[in-house]
Amino acid sequence: MSVNERIVSDFVNNEIEFVTTVPCKQLAGVIDQIEAEKSIYHIPANKEDEGMGLCAGAFMGGKRPAIIMQNTAIGVTINTLVTLTQFYRMPLPMLISYRGELGEPVACQVEMAVHTKALLDQLHIPTYHFHHEDDVNELDKILKHCFMSNKPVAILTDASFWKGY
Repeated sequence: MSVNERIVSDFVNNEIEFVTTVPCKQLAGVIDQIEAEKSIYHIPANKEDEGMGLCAGAFMGGKRPAIIMQNTAIGVTINTLVTLTQFYRMPLPMLISYRGELGEPVACQVEMAVHTKALLDQLHIPTYHFHHEDDVNELDKILKHCFMSNKPVAILTDASFWKGY
């Protein structure tokens, strides 16, 4: 089973029925798998904070949501994370491509990488960093913890996890 298939399988096994995504080259394979999965309703979003609003609506409608996005948009999601997701104790798994580390070909991605973990820490959002393909074995436990605790969690997936930029 590929990493992309494993991620979607863990989503399905944890009864995630609604996923919103924002395009990302590193996440394209998992987004394609989400789109193909009949038990998951997939809505592409224009912006990450918009996607979080869609996830909140799905949660309030009785669905388990998740968002798939890039770390470069963490800044635009802070208000939504605090005043909506955290305030109303909504579980929200955030599968995040962690752009901007060594080997990053796009200079503007580097700046957000410097701040991503600090921002998530400041918001008290549990953060897990996947460096190696076998780190995906932790995803099921992370998802269970997210839904049990009614809190958002961030799963950062870097270029080494995805086998390059």
